[in-house]
Amino acid sequence: MKTISVEALHQLGDQITLIDVREPDELAEVRIPYAVSIPLSEFADRADEVPASGAYILCHAGGRSARAVTFLEELGKDATNVEGGISAWQQEGLPVERG
Repeated sequence: MKTISVEALHQLGDQITLIDVREPDELAEVRIPYAVSIPLSEFADRADEVPASGAYILCHAGGRSARAVTFLEELGKDATNVEGGISAWQQEGLPVERG
């Protein structure tokens, strides 16, 4: 499984496809402005929304996103797990939206 640190992800900018697999209540608290929401509970039904060119997958700490990445790899899609998730992103002081 490919992984990326939040620092390296941030350096890529907002022109990438970043998918947040957390649930809506979690997103309501804090989110990365350009992330697309596909909750893990809906992921199997919405996997076709992940571009063939690949995506970076994020959750709270990295566990759920790792499951989503594994699922995408089984479908033959390119995906990268964001190490530490939104928790690590916030710890680094990177930009978020709240509320």
